[in-house]
Amino acid sequence: MRTIKLLVSLGLASTSLACLAAPDAAVNAILSKNKCLACHAVDRKVVGPSYKDVGAKFKDDPNAVTLLVGKIKNGSAGTWGPVPMPPNPGISPDEAKQVVNWILSGAPG
Repeated sequence: MRTIKLLVSLGLASTSLACLAAPDAAVNAILSKNKCLACHAVDRKVVGPSYKDVGAKFKDDPNAVTLLVGKIKNGSAGTWGPVPMPPNPGISPDEAKQVVNWILSGAPG
């Protein structure tokens, strides 16, 4: 009986871990599809700031999700220097929100 409980517990634990990993795969697909990685990286500046730097800058802003979704969809200039971020009309609001939530959680992965 203990063996069965242990196996069930391990099965549930591995299912939980798989669910935790899924958002990173989904976010990576969104970033790749929308060519975000041409200008941004997780932990270093490329053309634009790193995702970790963006998360650190906006983590305490109660309007961060709305603000950053707007910057992703409509573009932005002057926040991180002279190079503007172009608008990304091809990313859906839901995809942009998924990316923003990942960024604000520290861009894990």
